[in-house]
Amino acid sequence: MSRPVVALVFGGRSPEHDVSLVSARGIRDRLDHRRWELVLVGVTRDGRPVTGGEELLGGGMDRGEGTPVRWPSWEGDSRLREEETGRPCSPPIDVVFPIIHGAGGEDGSLQGLLQMARLPYVGAGVLGSALAMDKDRARRMIASAGVPVIEDRVFTGPAARDSGAVRSAVEPLGLPLFVKPARAGSSVGISLVEDWTELPRALEAASAVDSKVIVERAVVRAREIEVAVLGGDPPEISVPGEVVPHGAFYDYRAKYEDPESKLLIPAPLEPDLTDRIRDAARRAFTALELDDLARVDFLLSRDGSTLVLNEVNTLPGFTPISMYPKLWEASGIPYGALLDRLIERALARGPR
Repeated sequence: MSRPVVALVFGGRSPEHDVSLVSARGIRDRLDHRRWELVLVGVTRDGRPVTGGEELLGGGMDRGEGTPVRWPSWEGDSRLREEETGRPCSPPIDVVFPIIHGAGGEDGSLQGLLQMARLPYVGAGVLGSALAMDKDRARRMIASAGVPVIEDRVFTGPAARDSGAVRSAVEPLGLPLFVKPARAGSSVGISLVEDWTELPRALEAASAVDSKVIVERAVVRAREIEVAVLGGDPPEISVPGEVVPHGAFYDYRAKYEDPESKLLIPAPLEPDLTDRIRDAARRAFTALELDDLARVDFLLSRDGSTLVLNEVNTLPGFTPISMYPKLWEASGIPYGALLDRLIERALARGPR
């Protein structure tokens, strides 16, 4: 009996390209290859899809390795085709598992392409992906569902680089502040501003990543609490975990390079607070019309009096140290079984 074919799509144009490669390797290692046939599709840093072998998981598509391909473009023929000749170069694809983090993979763009090709895929649809990727829009939707969110101000285009005008607008928030791109993940482009002289550089760093910038009130010495969501009716929520960064906050280096950052799973929380966090995560997942999976991040004041939702990530990391699979393992679903659940959901739903 033939195995269903899963196309694992990774890489991409965003600053999170390298993180995506690590996530893809994690999925490759934990996938049940007796049950699923895996096709690798690496997307180069300039956006070209390439299929091939294990070399792609090390970024080989950006070194000219593998075969450039065309995406399937119509229902009834789900095979990848060679870019130059148009010849089929993969078996028919049954389901796609996108693991491209950030712009071009997590913002609805790839999801729209897959829907045009009538290919089932894991994860949120076009609308949910686009909403969650934009922290500004997502917070508005989540707040309307009764979930507390961080107080912020939003700036776009040239206004996001005008440090004088930005300072005037955000002074009522007080210091410290976080400055971040509205549409990026993995803490790319985020700066902590503790003195007004640091604001211009922080705005430049965020604007280099996105034309839309958020300046938000920092929850001083906040605990960073995260839960994982698995789609269903109702959605399942994992035990909470806590991130204990080695530095001032959980930036890109702390997430992927600093061995001294710690994850506490389960997080040491009172039962009633755990219930509040899980309920808020479920409401946020529903408000954004998400599917299959998400990681929901909260900030909790040290005295427990203030709990606010920070962000929702629709394609969380699947690296060996990523919180999403670790939370589910602590909740009784091992990494491999989690992959089975996600792929099964996408196959059962079919094309969107």
